[in-house]
Amino acid sequence: MSVSSPIAKKRSDYQQPDFLISHVDMVFHLDIQKTRVITTCQFSRNGEHNRPLVLDGESITLIKVVLNDNLISDYDVNSEQLTIPTTEDEFTLCVETVINPEANKTLEGLYFSAGAYCTQCEAEGFRKITYFLDRPDVLAKYDVTIYADKARYPHLLSNGNQIDKGQLDDGRHWVKWQDPFNKPSYLFALVAGDFDLLTDNFMTQSGRNVALELYVDKGALDKGHHAIASLKKAMAWDEQVFGLEYDLDIYMVVAVDFFNMGAMENKGLNVFNSKFVLADAESATDDDFFNIEAVIGHEYFHNWTGNRVTCRDWFQLSLKEGLTVFRDQQFSADMSSPVFNRIKNVQIIREHQFAEDASAMAHPIRPEEVIEMNNFYTVTVYDKGAEVIRMMHTLLGADGFRKGMDLYFARFDGQAVTCDDFVQAMQDATGIDLSQFRLWYSQSGTPKVTVSDEFDLSTGRYTLTFGQMTPPTADQKTKQALHIPFRFELLDEQGVAISDDSVPELKAKMIELTQDVHSVSVSGLNAKPTPSLLHNFSAPVKVDYAYTHQQLSSIILYSGDEFARWDASQSLYSRCIHNLATAPDSPDNALFDSMLDSIGGVFALADTNPALAAAMLSIPSFETLSQQVDEIQVEALYHAQRSVRHLIATALSDKWLTLYNNQVVGAYQYKADDVDKRRLRNLSLSYLVQGDATQASELLHAQFSQADNMTDSLGALKAAQYGKLEQFDQLMVQFEERWRHDPLVLDKWFALHANMERSDILARLPLLLSHEKFSLDNPNRVRSVLGSFAFYNVLGFHAIDGSGYKFLADYLLKLNSVNPQVAARVITPLTQWQKFDPKRQELMRYQLARIADCKELSKDLIEKVSKSLNYTAD
Repeated sequence: MSVSSPIAKKRSDYQQPDFLISHVDMVFHLDIQKTRVITTCQFSRNGEHNRPLVLDGESITLIKVVLNDNLISDYDVNSEQLTIPTTEDEFTLCVETVINPEANKTLEGLYFSAGAYCTQCEAEGFRKITYFLDRPDVLAKYDVTIYADKARYPHLLSNGNQIDKGQLDDGRHWVKWQDPFNKPSYLFALVAGDFDLLTDNFMTQSGRNVALELYVDKGALDKGHHAIASLKKAMAWDEQVFGLEYDLDIYMVVAVDFFNMGAMENKGLNVFNSKFVLADAESATDDDFFNIEAVIGHEYFHNWTGNRVTCRDWFQLSLKEGLTVFRDQQFSADMSSPVFNRIKNVQIIREHQFAEDASAMAHPIRPEEVIEMNNFYTVTVYDKGAEVIRMMHTLLGADGFRKGMDLYFARFDGQAVTCDDFVQAMQDATGIDLSQFRLWYSQSGTPKVTVSDEFDLSTGRYTLTFGQMTPPTADQKTKQALHIPFRFELLDEQGVAISDDSVPELKAKMIELTQDVHSVSVSGLNAKPTPSLLHNFSAPVKVDYAYTHQQLSSIILYSGDEFARWDASQSLYSRCIHNLATAPDSPDNALFDSMLDSIGGVFALADTNPALAAAMLSIPSFETLSQQVDEIQVEALYHAQRSVRHLIATALSDKWLTLYNNQVVGAYQYKADDVDKRRLRNLSLSYLVQGDATQASELLHAQFSQADNMTDSLGALKAAQYGKLEQFDQLMVQFEERWRHDPLVLDKWFALHANMERSDILARLPLLLSHEKFSLDNPNRVRSVLGSFAFYNVLGFHAIDGSGYKFLADYLLKLNSVNPQVAARVITPLTQWQKFDPKRQELMRYQLARIADCKELSKDLIEKVSKSLNYTAD
């Protein structure tokens, strides 16, 4: 079956706006069902033309239009636009609209939930508030005045600095905000509610005192201290590393439960999903603390990479997001373990971005076309975009990259620009030619670097040959050679890195691949070396080299690059798993012995490098393993993964028990050493449950009952879940009883249930969805159940009768009318049918066709479903 798509918007069709706006004055009279918005703008015609003024607007009621103080009726209005004919070159336009925040379940524009008003305007939500030139290349200064009942909404917030306020006789009050910086409409924010307020301050490098304000739900004030501390760290880091100082008198963060994204960088008023703000030891895990610090940093860094310099159009989204993700990754690496952070970054690429490249949704980091702008928010644009920035950093060096950033801000501050503008600034600042490198912005797909070698014992000459090739993708069939920085080293028989200053690539430990084939040779060697490849994952590519088991063991033990050591351990695990999946009755015993010997030595790292040890002792996820095969045989691969894990657990049971007992920490603190010990302790416990059941049961009970922190509580639950112990259900009952009134913790409970491997999972999921704390209106709840099930419950979602696919499709059809943006994200596993066996392909496509038949299908879902159903692999 094929489906017709709505007309796509193309990057090549970009035209400058017909009109510009210099100033916006907005007045809000807040009412749950009938909020009145009066918007007055100063317009100017952009260029010489006679075209009318066309404003974007959706789901709003137009009350009146006033042009230059004259009420007019000469206009056309439809469900998406307001068109006003005018010959004026400069004019004032006042538009009055009414909107219904309570009925707005899409959580775009202005909406009312959990007793508060909130906005989300990226990418095109501002048009749900008023008629406007809702595009990122129209920048203006904003004055915003908000009227509301003071008792119910004592806090009235918007962008910029507060310049006035007052009290009315009818119990209402008003506050006026002024943003002195030009901004596009997507950065507009308004929040009104009754919150607890946590305050602090930050002194900038130039001596300016910035007020910091964190608004949280009543009673949650004690959970905001980590977020404030993280903000201050991010502000100091950006000054130290990039010389970037905050530019307003106040920086506000508001935490809300109902939010489609993680957070939003609105100028001076960041709106956050509460899961990325609220934390204390009892209710938040180490990962939660880490994520809060990272996301707080990400949104703050946007103040310059996204706000002060923004994107000209949404096809340039990676200009701000890829760059800012790279910046937050560097920040997180400096705040904690660099190697563990790098591994987490790479796992996202390998598990999710490589899968996107291999599906109908493949696109470059700067896409060429789109139907629904919300579908731009992908792992390709964000995470592969960050890898492209990282490659640039590698090619230019830290000093060169900083020079390029300085020039970028000096040249484009206060403007809306393109990815090409950014690359050009980097090139101009350093004199390094990046013309071929630009292909990373326009070419989709995952490059494959095939590496082969030859050694002539008689001459001692060793030649390493690199070949690059990018397979065709759904959107592009023809590919060109890319500019790939490829880090590597050569290890001798003793595991010592070989040096030869006469070979530039070996001296630099990097080769720049720019052609289809490139070779590097070293002479004077006594034996064939072991190449340790793609250090620190220097490019988002797949590497094909025929390593022996012994070579992988050598890299695990001796490589100078910690990422390469982890990567070699993952390769050994993967080989064992794939060997067992394809030949369960005749396993390669030498391979398994090599694997056990190698990882047995990793335990010694626990004292000196616990972060690396924890990563190397963890086996690859099912998602990573799936990207390593041409056709996913679900049951065989899944059970092989579990069998290898069981082997590691039982063969090394004494080591796991010793490791578990050695990871002793005091009262909970979120600090690197303690985080690493807890990670190793909980990893050990998850292995121990597959050995002595009685002993594991005792350890689980003791850890769960004595835990003073959520990391260890959840670690015990996950171990019980993985071991399929009867204890799991008992502990989960206790967990729910304690935390049923904390929605963020209850999300963890929902997710654990949705991930559980059990034959009756599809009978249990409806019970979860009927739970009094579950709501389709809340994106966090949806992701915790439907998202967890679809992305991570391998056997349940991929049940051979198609029941898992049908279950997801049924709820996506319900979610389509509630929050299509969230539905479009949760549908992703269903659209990645291409690599499964023919029967599952047919079952997944059938459910996609069911969704396509929905008469009121949103543009968000139409785009993904139509592309997926129309996909044909060559």
